[in-house]
Amino acid sequence: MPETRETQNTRRRYQRISRFYDLMEILPETLYIPWRKRLWSKVEGPHILEVGVGTGKNMPYYPENVTVSAIDLTPGMLERAKKRAQEMNLGAHLKVEDVQSLDYPDGNFDSVVATFVFCSVPDPILGLQEVHRVLKPGGKLYLLEHVRSANSLFGPIMDLFDPLVVRLMGPHINRKTVQNVEHSDLELETDEPIGFGDIYRMIIAQAD
Repeated sequence: MPETRETQNTRRRYQRISRFYDLMEILPETLYIPWRKRLWSKVEGPHILEVGVGTGKNMPYYPENVTVSAIDLTPGMLERAKKRAQEMNLGAHLKVEDVQSLDYPDGNFDSVVATFVFCSVPDPILGLQEVHRVLKPGGKLYLLEHVRSANSLFGPIMDLFDPLVVRLMGPHINRKTVQNVEHSDLELETDEPIGFGDIYRMIIAQAD
């Protein structure tokens, strides 16, 4: 499938900030670490795909005795993930790849994990449909995401500022990721608010 201009722009944005991404995330990561640990404690193998591995922040929480494939759209981010994997002596398989067009056969993975990724995927439903395709029947998708607030005040404010945030940072702040998961024919199992009211959520869904 030909790559869209929006996908190219997304890669360029993250390539631009890849050198200082971890520095930019120091403060929010203090919140994210316990959420990452909790999410990964639920993930089952033996074959796991991490979408949007970024600089490898989830690697310390990978389960033991599993095979992990980890992908990212941006070469600069993936280079940092590879370095982290080498330092941790992990045998993860890392490669540049777009979740909207996965190069894996149907029913290949027991679990797919993505943390704060689908806020940046240009076509999130297409990406989630691809995740559904590569999951085994009964396999599960595990997400941490920030989503558009249902609050009548905060939701419209997020809509207003979304174009500016995308231009400066990359992610959308007004995605309706729970609904997108359901529109991808995944069966929603868990939708749990975990921070900042209803904005940060842990989402788990199962493939049929």
